[in-house]
Amino acid sequence: MLRLIVGVFLVLHGLVHLLYAGQSARLFELQTGLVWPDGSWTFARLFGNETTRMLATVGFVLLAVGFVAGGIGLLFGLPWWSSVAAAAAAGGVVFTILFWDGRAQMLDGKGAVGLLISLTILVAVQVLRWP
Repeated sequence: MLRLIVGVFLVLHGLVHLLYAGQSARLFELQTGLVWPDGSWTFARLFGNETTRMLATVGFVLLAVGFVAGGIGLLFGLPWWSSVAAAAAAGGVVFTILFWDGRAQMLDGKGAVGLLISLTILVAVQVLRWP
């Protein structure tokens, strides 16, 4: 039962990354006035906001694929699921930090909750060797 719950959770966490891809592609706004990832403290200064949005869109789609694949792998009992889930979680942490704009406003819309979830997944799979 726990495997089912965690597997579905990983898939759903991956699908949330598609929301961030949609936000960065300007298909919709997650929150009114949220312009994330514009102003990213790393990429916007180097590449400008348009390229930053494109990088975020591609990156978050790839992360979504990783989490969904890890969740499906867990659901089917495939041995590689934990490596894929850990890689997606590590990528999610890195991407959230790199695309952050350095401001504390609207953190929930900028992935702060997802960052904590990804850190939890990473610790559970890599440090605690769950399951």
